[in-house]
Amino acid sequence: MELAAVGRDDFVQGFKLAGVRKTVSVTREGLEAQVAKILEDPNVGILVLSADDMGVLSNSMRRRLETTPRPVVIAVGKAQEEDLRAKIKRAIGVDLYK
Repeated sequence: MELAAVGRDDFVQGFKLAGVRKTVSVTREGLEAQVAKILEDPNVGILVLSADDMGVLSNSMRRRLETTPRPVVIAVGKAQEEDLRAKIKRAIGVDLYK
């Protein structure tokens, strides 16, 4: 399983420095197409996006990201709709915090 980070260059730079190999720097116009491509990659277990970028995605793409069990999608930033605990529980079916 791999971790992937998709977003603007300033967002993905930190992930590159941390050693994340699958980082994709895109413009806002190319964001949705790249996210769809990452969703089809069976090796990606966690997808990290900025909360701002989540807001510019279409409603259908946001719904897809919120309901897909894999990869687990984590929005980093101030506007997060679901906490990490609930996402992990939905992805693997076990509440690790109990």
